[in-house]
Amino acid sequence: MLGAHDLPAANPSGLTDRFGAYEAVVDPRLYPDRLGAACAAHARRNFEELTHDGTSVVGLEAVRRFARIYGVEAQLKELSDDERRAQRQQLARPRWEELKHWLQLERRLVADGGPTAKAIDCTLGHWAALTRHLDDGAVAIDNNHLERQIKPWAMGRKAWMFVGSELAGQRAAIVMSLVQSARLNGHDPWAYLRDVLQRLPTQRASQIEDLLPHRWQPASDARP
Repeated sequence: MLGAHDLPAANPSGLTDRFGAYEAVVDPRLYPDRLGAACAAHARRNFEELTHDGTSVVGLEAVRRFARIYGVEAQLKELSDDERRAQRQQLARPRWEELKHWLQLERRLVADGGPTAKAIDCTLGHWAALTRHLDDGAVAIDNNHLERQIKPWAMGRKAWMFVGSELAGQRAAIVMSLVQSARLNGHDPWAYLRDVLQRLPTQRASQIEDLLPHRWQPASDARP
């Protein structure tokens, strides 16, 4: 999942869950003006998996440390982006630095190749992206909000395996993306789709992007 945000110096950031396919979107060789922001919830999940049998001291302690970080973040929801950034610098950054130092110490004590080593290496290996949100109050700490948006489609995909054809599946994906994008931009999906479908036949090709969810205005509000 990608969420566009503006970092200082107008650098757009992509918030990802480390799914490999997303790396091309923030590849510095292709897009030198983009910065990636990693999802803290996915980093935490690696340690949660270590705690399932209750024997991983490192997993349990890591989860506790992430909980303290999230406790700070919960206090900042209603702040402006600038205020959130300032509070993150003051309250959250020390907790992140403590976590990093602790992980580095623990890494020396565990064998290579094991699940604990992999969890630590994954977190430390993506540290800059994981802490990107500390420098920009508009960047979320994780992408859980986006995962909740796509949950209905993820839960229903088995029921939609037989959509008729590959082309039908592609069209269904487009419609689903438009519906969720409309919701994310505060629009009623039905009102958005109805208006767009009515305007498409007469919309100029050069103005077609005006009908995208993040630019759309109802016909009654649109500029002539």
